[in-house]
Amino acid sequence: MSNDRDVLRRLAARWMEIAQQPVMAERRRLWTALKDLRAERPMVLFETWSLLGYVGEDELECVDPAHRGLERHMRWVMRQAEEVGDDIVVEPVWRVGWQISGTDYGVPLEAEHARDGEGDAVAYRYRHPIKCPEDVERLRPREWTVNREGTLQWMETLNALFGDIIPVRLHGTQSLHGGLTGDLFRLIGNDNLMVWVYDQPDVIHRIMAYLRDDRIRHYQWLESEGLLGLNSHWTFVGSGSPGYTTALPTEREPGAVRLKDLWVWMESQESAGISPRMFARMFLPYLADVSRLFGLVYYGCCEAVHDRWDAIREAIPNVRAVSVSPWCDMPAIAQKLGRNVVFSRKPRPAPISGDHADWDALREDAQATLDAARGCNLEIIYRDVYRIGNDRTRLRRWVEMVRSLIG
Repeated sequence: MSNDRDVLRRLAARWMEIAQQPVMAERRRLWTALKDLRAERPMVLFETWSLLGYVGEDELECVDPAHRGLERHMRWVMRQAEEVGDDIVVEPVWRVGWQISGTDYGVPLEAEHARDGEGDAVAYRYRHPIKCPEDVERLRPREWTVNREGTLQWMETLNALFGDIIPVRLHGTQSLHGGLTGDLFRLIGNDNLMVWVYDQPDVIHRIMAYLRDDRIRHYQWLESEGLLGLNSHWTFVGSGSPGYTTALPTEREPGAVRLKDLWVWMESQESAGISPRMFARMFLPYLADVSRLFGLVYYGCCEAVHDRWDAIREAIPNVRAVSVSPWCDMPAIAQKLGRNVVFSRKPRPAPISGDHADWDALREDAQATLDAARGCNLEIIYRDVYRIGNDRTRLRRWVEMVRSLIG
């Protein structure tokens, strides 16, 4: 495995060279200004983690599976930093999270994947275990455990590999996702979700209360065990959005981080087909109960929010950023957000995907975003792109096009 160590140390040295470039400090400053609601310019990011084959298996030199995982992550981040030219920040530290595991809900959440013509298993479906109202009786409280010894051993491994080059820090948890309706869908399926709000509203309320209590218990357990880590830095605190801000603590002693020191990501994509009025009655109160534990909230993902934003804002006053998806009425939500909440725009994936990008559509979308969000605290985050043919250059071209429109 000596070759593995040589490979990782070489990559670690390059990682630190990139992380210590002056532009990284400037990007941190600009992201902080955005999340502090005093943006100096729109921030631009292309989320590459969903791109299939962005770093190919044939590029990896390490042999040990764990080392290959480290190598892949390093190459991935550095490739984006060097090729794409967006506002990614490479930090001069390697953060390690606690190894945490938990039981299921008393019923398994099993997914069945299907391979496409390219051999990739992107598509999947769930085997929903709650098929009738009586099945709710099968739900049980979850329990969690932390492998402290295994986590510390992993820290020792990383320090031995490259700790003298990249500082290795035991950080704790980072991104926290509090969405409840995702697991509601996984438990009961879309058909039951759409129908039971009419036919079995008490069952929906019962499951939502169960999921709310589960999240609260989980987060409070993390806090009591000293497992939380601050996420007011490069950690994604929502759907592709980094959490830099001075509105939350940026330093805490290990084990002393509290829930109110943190961002949480809250969303409800699965209830997008539910009317705003019913959403406010059936789902929003439970989302708000979880959100109340935290300092700041990033709200939304792919669902439209313009038709229910007033209710969300009233129920979750600590919301600081909102996802503006392709299904959202941009002028309407921009008027509601103003300078009070970050406008986190997500362009349509289709125009940049596939063998040939549609540059007219990409330019039109970017210009429409800038026109609608003029005066807002704006970030444009391209995500959910899976295939770009063999043309990685289009990522930088998109960034440069958006920057030219920004001026």
